[in-house]
Amino acid sequence: MEFLLELNTEEMPPLHVKNALSQIKEKLEAELIAQDIDVVQIKTYGTSRRLIVIGGFAPRQKNRKEEIIGPPKAVAYRADGSPSPAAMGFARAQGVKVSELKVIKTERGEYLGFRKIEKGKPTGEILSEILPQIVSSLSFPKTMRWGKSSFRFSRPIKNILCLFGGKALSFSIAGKHTCDSTSGHKIFFPKKIKIKSFPQFRESLKKMKVIIDPERRKNMILSQIERKLASLKAQLYPDDELLEQLTYDVEHPRVLLGSFPEEYLELPLEVLSTAMREGQKLFSVVRGKKQLPYFLGVADAFQDPKSLIRKGNERVLKARLEDARFFWEQDRKISLKDRVNGLSRIIFQEKLGNYGDKTQRLKKITAYLADKIENREVKNQVIQAAELAKVDLLTEMVREFPSLQGKIGGLYAQEEKYTAPVWKAIYEHYQPISLSDESPLTLTGAILSIADRLDSIMGALGMGIQVSGSKDPFGLRRNAHGICKIILDKKLSFPISRLFDKVLNVYGERLEKSKDEVKTYCMDFFKNRLQYIFENQGYRYDLVNAAVSAGIDNIYFSYLRLKALDSLKDSPQFEPLILISKRVNNILRDQPLSKYKVNPEILVEKEEKELYETFSIIKSNVLPLISKGDYSQSQRIVFRIRSTLNKFFDHVLVMTEDKRLRRNRMALLQDISKLLSRVADYSQIVIEG
Repeated sequence: MEFLLELNTEEMPPLHVKNALSQIKEKLEAELIAQDIDVVQIKTYGTSRRLIVIGGFAPRQKNRKEEIIGPPKAVAYRADGSPSPAAMGFARAQGVKVSELKVIKTERGEYLGFRKIEKGKPTGEILSEILPQIVSSLSFPKTMRWGKSSFRFSRPIKNILCLFGGKALSFSIAGKHTCDSTSGHKIFFPKKIKIKSFPQFRESLKKMKVIIDPERRKNMILSQIERKLASLKAQLYPDDELLEQLTYDVEHPRVLLGSFPEEYLELPLEVLSTAMREGQKLFSVVRGKKQLPYFLGVADAFQDPKSLIRKGNERVLKARLEDARFFWEQDRKISLKDRVNGLSRIIFQEKLGNYGDKTQRLKKITAYLADKIENREVKNQVIQAAELAKVDLLTEMVREFPSLQGKIGGLYAQEEKYTAPVWKAIYEHYQPISLSDESPLTLTGAILSIADRLDSIMGALGMGIQVSGSKDPFGLRRNAHGICKIILDKKLSFPISRLFDKVLNVYGERLEKSKDEVKTYCMDFFKNRLQYIFENQGYRYDLVNAAVSAGIDNIYFSYLRLKALDSLKDSPQFEPLILISKRVNNILRDQPLSKYKVNPEILVEKEEKELYETFSIIKSNVLPLISKGDYSQSQRIVFRIRSTLNKFFDHVLVMTEDKRLRRNRMALLQDISKLLSRVADYSQIVIEG
C-alpha cells in the first residue's frame, strides 16, 4: 500500500534538508522491519520547505506464531490417558478446549501446549505510533523552538500531510495534527488542496510551481544556464557547492542573467566570484579563465515580468563590488612583509599561541620537510611562503570574505612581484578542502599545506583534543585527509614519523600531553584515515588492511604496496603464498621472539639448507626493491619461496626436541616472516573457503 508523508516547514538550510531525509529513510525502514512489516520501497524528496517520504508497505504486520507451553506430558495425563486437572486447568486459563492441546517437544522434554497465531496489527496504526517518535528524533546542526512547546526542529513545522492507502493517518507532532492536504508555492500558490495519492500530489504541486525532485530542479537550473550562456559563448565558473545549495533553496528555479559595470573587471576572478557567491549566491560568467561583466542567479520564481529580481541583484552586487575594489586598493598600500608582526595580535588557539607563533613553527617545519624530500631549491622559497602565508588574515578583504584566506594572500604576493613558487604556495596552502578537491599544483604549495595541517593536528592532539564519533570541532579528519591526499597525489616519499618528531620538537614544552603519547595517537589516527581513503577508492578491505598494517611510515609506499597487492591478487601464485605465510605465522604464534641468529653451520636437513639459501638470495634481491617502493616486483620475487617452504614443512620438524636445532629453525622462520611483513601483512588477507 502507498505511504506518503510531507512535512511542510519554514525555509530550511540545504544541509538540514539532505540530512533529515537521509535520517527519516533510515529510521523508518529500521522501525518497519523491526515491526515485521514488509517494505517494498522508500524514497525521499525535498525542498527548502518540504521533507517528503513515499513508500510501499504491506497493509499489516505479519502474523506471529507462538507456542504456549503448559504442564509436562507426564503431569498432564492420568494413567488411563485422560486429561489431568493440570491439563484442564491450563486449557481453561488459556481459553481453549482440552482437545486442542497437543504434545510439544522441547529441549527440556515433552510438554502439553498449543500453537497460537497472533494476528498482525494494521500498518497504519503502527505508522501513527512511530512517525512522531521518528520526526522528533531527527538531529540538525542547529534547532529552533517556537510557541510554548519544548519541541525542537530545524524550522517551524506548518503542515503535516500523511496518507496510507489513500487515507489520512491521525497523529500530531508539536501540537500540529496531520491532514490530507498540502499547499503549493509559498508566494504564488499558497492555497490548500486535498491529496489522495502520490502521483496526484506530485502533479498538483508541479502545477502550483513546486518541483519536489532535487535532481530535476538541478537539471532545470543547468539547462536554463546553458541557454542563457549560449549567445555569450561563455561558461559558468564551476561551483558545485553553490549549485547544490541553490537546488535546495528553491522550489521552482528561474535562472536570471544580469550584468555589472566593466570597470570592476580589474579585480581578480577570485575576488569577483567570491563577492557574487557570498551573500547573493550568484554564479560568475567566464570565457576561458577570464571574468565577463555578467552573472547568473537562481530565483525561486516562475516569472519576473518586470525584471525586478535581476535589477535588485545588479544594484546590490554593484555595491559589493565597490567594497571589494576599495579593499583591494587599501590592502595593497601595506606590504605583506610589513604586516607580519601584526600576526602576534591574532590568537591561533588559546593554549597554542598566536599566528606569529604558528608562522615561526611553519618556517621550521617546511624547511625540514623540503630537506627530507631532497629538493633544496625550493627550501628558501617555501620558508619565505611560510612567513607570509597567514598575513592575509590581517587584510580587509579576508575580514569581508573569509573564504578568500590564502588565495588573496597569494594574489597580493603576486602583485608585490614575489616569485611564482612563493606566491603560488601561499595561494594553494589551504588546498585540498576535501578529498574531491585538487591538491596544490606546486611543490612549495604541497609542502606548506602539509606543514600547516600537521601543525594544527599535533597541536590539537597535544592539548588533549581528540576526534570521537561525529565530533571533530577542529577539523582534524579533514586536515589528515588533506595531508594524505597531497602525499599520494604528489608522490612524496619521506618518513612521516620523523616529521611528527620535528613538529613535536618545534612545539617544545607548550603541549600538555607527552610527545610519545601524541605521536602514538597520531600514527593510529593517520592509519585509520588511510584505510578510509583507500576503501573509498574501491580497494578490497582486506588488501587495504594488509597494505596499511605493514606500516604507514612512508604513506606513499603504503599506497604502492596496496596497488601491488591489488594487481597481483588474481595471480595463481597469490593464494598459495598467503596460505604458506599464514602457516609460518601460526608456527611462530605464542613463541617468544628469538634473539638468536640463523647459524648456517647447524642446518642439518637438505630442505632447511635449501630454504636458507633460497631465502638469502630472495632477501638480497627484495630489500633494494622495497627501499625504492617497487612492491610489485618484490612480491613476484617473494612468490619463489613458496615451494621451498612447502618442502621444508613436509620434511623438517621445526619443534624438534633438540633445543639448538629448534632455535635455529625458529630463527630462520622469524627472518622469513619479517621479510614477508615488509612486503605486506599477508595475515590480514582473507582466503575464502
